[in-house]
Amino acid sequence: MSRNVLTVVDALAERARVLGDQPALRAKRDGEWRATTWSEYHEAALRAARAFLALGLEPGRGVNVLGFNRPEWFISSLGAVAAGGLPAGIYTTLTEKQCHYIAEHSEAAVVVVENESQLARILAVRDRLPALEAIVLMEGSSDREGVFSWAELMALGDEAWQPELDRRIAALDPWGLCSLIYTSGTTGPPKAVMLSHHNVLWTAQAVIDYFDFSPDDDFISYLPLSHIAEQMLSLYAPLLIGGCVWFAESLDRLATNLREIRPHILFGVPRVWEKIQAGIEAAAAQNSGLKRRIGAWARQLGLRGGYADQAGRPRPALYGLADLVLFSKVRAKLGLDRARICAVGAAPTPKETLEFFLSLGIPILEVYGLSECTGPATISAPDRYRTGAAGFALEGTEMKIADDGEICIRGPHVFLGYYKNPEATARALDDDGWLHSGDVGEFEADGFLRVTDRKKELIVTSGGKNVAPQPIEGRLKTIPGVAQAVVIGDRRKFLTALITLEPETIRDVLQAADSPASDAEEAVACKIFRAHLERAIESVNQRLARYETIKRFAVLPRPFSIDGGELTPTMKLKRRVIHEKYGSEIERLYAGART
Repeated sequence: MSRNVLTVVDALAERARVLGDQPALRAKRDGEWRATTWSEYHEAALRAARAFLALGLEPGRGVNVLGFNRPEWFISSLGAVAAGGLPAGIYTTLTEKQCHYIAEHSEAAVVVVENESQLARILAVRDRLPALEAIVLMEGSSDREGVFSWAELMALGDEAWQPELDRRIAALDPWGLCSLIYTSGTTGPPKAVMLSHHNVLWTAQAVIDYFDFSPDDDFISYLPLSHIAEQMLSLYAPLLIGGCVWFAESLDRLATNLREIRPHILFGVPRVWEKIQAGIEAAAAQNSGLKRRIGAWARQLGLRGGYADQAGRPRPALYGLADLVLFSKVRAKLGLDRARICAVGAAPTPKETLEFFLSLGIPILEVYGLSECTGPATISAPDRYRTGAAGFALEGTEMKIADDGEICIRGPHVFLGYYKNPEATARALDDDGWLHSGDVGEFEADGFLRVTDRKKELIVTSGGKNVAPQPIEGRLKTIPGVAQAVVIGDRRKFLTALITLEPETIRDVLQAADSPASDAEEAVACKIFRAHLERAIESVNQRLARYETIKRFAVLPRPFSIDGGELTPTMKLKRRVIHEKYGSEIERLYAGART
């Protein structure tokens, strides 16, 4: 792998020089996709940088960006870097209190927000942000003091500031701090991960090499840009290879945008793939008996073919016919007919979901990593992957399993530390440069990693048994109609579970179970459906060790959500919040049991 030591500003300038008039970004405006060329992208970032200087941005001060994915997000982030500032994204789902924490902690001089709704959150805490010089609106305008429209920001980027900008750019250190990534905070206030220019560009080049990205590739940006995974794929990797990033209009429009864009690469967190799976299954349930039999035949071939690919064996003889009658049609319907890479990461993915897509000729490549190692620690390649394994270590890096099972990582992608938090840095990075991930896993003989659980999430029953909840939760989520599952049992005599239902598929499940209920809320109180669910959970229990089995469960009327506080912005479970919020339901599950 080639490794050039650059800053991200250097990389953007080089891409503009090489690709000039080729489209770099596309966003829909007034119903039409409009392109920004690489030259325009570069100039806009420099103009934003000059504007930030005009607003008083000092080196090392924060520039927060709060908004859904769009060109202004990228321009603000790269402009902040060029001006010597520290870009730090804020998840759009965060509360006023959480927004204040990040803006204060990063000493934000400028906060760039998408719209009036997000502006209100920053205005509500502005009086408690002494470092804040200005707020910028990506869309619309405001007559409030210190609030600038995007056009007004661009107008501030006068050429008179160019000599100072040149000095700031010249002072950038490829090995120095480039940006802050605030963790999603599953257990407390978020920590700010410090990433260097070398961290992000070294890792971006690794991703490019393994996934064989090209300057002609189309990417779709839709996951939160505050997360390193989305930044790596749609912000940093294109700076080195080119290609065009298309911005989804919204999460609600993602399915439509996928069909319009037909990207070459699609990365999703597990919940995204689970939702796509639920949609396919709901549509398939409407098929006639003949179509169902053809679909079942094709998917059997697809699954065998997928595993044959992984083992280096020939596919079944009729795989091509199955692709013609089913797989190609599904890919076209989803907008994945041009997709070379479909990948998943950020959380464990149920094997059944991976096999579902494998059976449709859509292998999902698993990636494992953390913000603290700039995204990927392991990666799966199109010619080297294994369903249910998290891939292999990046070339040029090291990984080991500690005596207690913890996954440890060392290499050029490992972060500089936590901003303003030397104590947390010392806990994460040891004296030999090993990053302690907090995850538990094991390596197979051929180098593939299997991640079994979070170290802090391991359940220790009152009988002293160590139980990893995530594999059990993954199995429970394969039950038709189940959206999410949380296993409970730390210091308890036995395991229980909280279950939520999938709104898109629950009606078909209820019908199949002969339940009179018509939706998720009615299903919770339906004895017939509960008996159906008990049988399904017992079937799961039969594949588990006795101490891992679910003895009792509760069905919740609504899925866990970011707005409800049970999920982080990257869709990870906030177990502590769930335990507190549903404490009474949990205690009822253990009522009468001696623990």
